[in-house]
Amino acid sequence: MYKAISFVIVSLFGCGKSPVASGTVGSFATLPLAYLLIRCYGVWGILLGALALFFIGVFCSQEVLKYTAHDPAIIVIDEAVGQLLSFLFVAESLKNSHEQAFFPYIFAFFCFRFFDIVKPQPAKWFDTCVLNAWGVMLDDVAAGLYAAIVVFILYAVWYS
Repeated sequence: MYKAISFVIVSLFGCGKSPVASGTVGSFATLPLAYLLIRCYGVWGILLGALALFFIGVFCSQEVLKYTAHDPAIIVIDEAVGQLLSFLFVAESLKNSHEQAFFPYIFAFFCFRFFDIVKPQPAKWFDTCVLNAWGVMLDDVAAGLYAAIVVFILYAVWYS
């Protein structure tokens, strides 16, 4: 039972079972959650949401990794954490914005996917050297933080 529940959770209720680009599907599926967390709670929503998903992801990924290779495509909860973190430095601005600015959400999506695929250090180190559930999650945390910096800079330039 615990095995089955863990697979459902780490796959974000099936997003990780996508036959192509499961990480992209998982990131895209996270955008409505990011929007709601930002609109209702701002930066605290993003931080608490990412933190909760991070620890749930570590816990459930430990179980899934007993039956799979390291960082299998089915695990996309790590993408959800990274995608949420990509909004970290603009969440308050988006929360307080009266206009429906969807561009920052789309840009954050592509920016996070870029850093998740390219994996600049330390994301690459987490991915290749920390071969457990922590490594599965931490490489996406690093990618999300890189994306957050770029999104913040572009947001500041675009909306100033």
